[in-house]
Amino acid sequence: MSTSATRQDIVVGVDPREDWRPAVGWAADEAHRRGLLLRLVVAVPPLHEPRRPGDLPRHREFEEAATRALEAADAWVRERRPEIRTTATLLDGVPAPTLAGLTREARMVVLGSRRLNRVAEFLSAGSLAVPVSAQAHCPVVVVVRTARSTGRPPHLVVGVDGSEPSQAALALALEEAELRGCAVRAVAVWQPPVFSLRGRDTPLDAERRLLAETVAGWAEKYPGVRLGHEVVTGSPVEALAEAAEHAEALVVGRRGDGGYLGMRLGSVVQGLLHRAPCPVITVPAEERP
Repeated sequence: MSTSATRQDIVVGVDPREDWRPAVGWAADEAHRRGLLLRLVVAVPPLHEPRRPGDLPRHREFEEAATRALEAADAWVRERRPEIRTTATLLDGVPAPTLAGLTREARMVVLGSRRLNRVAEFLSAGSLAVPVSAQAHCPVVVVVRTARSTGRPPHLVVGVDGSEPSQAALALALEEAELRGCAVRAVAVWQPPVFSLRGRDTPLDAERRLLAETVAGWAEKYPGVRLGHEVVTGSPVEALAEAAEHAEALVVGRRGDGGYLGMRLGSVVQGLLHRAPCPVITVPAEERP
């Protein structure tokens, strides 16, 4: 498998049924920052056998809509970012596994989000965010439909818990921040026990020490990036979503590597894909430099 350093394109899924501009705009900006090719794709599911009446016309209608969306997205990017190189490709295949397959060679994959609830996400044949993020071999960005302008200094938030996936997430967050010229806020979440523990060295103190030790080495590697860190209390999903309220993106590592897709992704990342107010970047552990 190619390494992240040799992958030379940003892939973005163009959804003909939804507003593709937030995801395509995010991907175009990323391709510009990194000097990489932007690859716009739509995957068209194959016809099933035996066919039912109306299947062929609906399939042709979707193909035509997909072609129009690709052409429109490509033209929009060329007008918005004329300096970047683009390709537009109509792919044959079930969308989720097709896009997941592209993660083996892409530097990053960007998807839009329809913000389906968990049941709808599981049942929808067109669902991409969870299955692609769960199986990806490169970072996957899920962009919410509406962009938010906060007026605050730009920064990224990264979830840190000392694990290998969170180390990979921290590495990518700092790389992104260096490219963007923004700060990074590393956040660890501590859930208080039901019964409080009294003493000089509490679990919260230990969590703070661990976080400080985790970020220390990275601060030396990226001296130009302002790196802050803090431990917050509460539910990981709610606490990280709140911490990212005004962030440009929330970066998290992907736990799990087998079984049902949700188990591969982890409950915290799944929750953030539905709850976070900003784009969520999911990073597999293998992406750590």
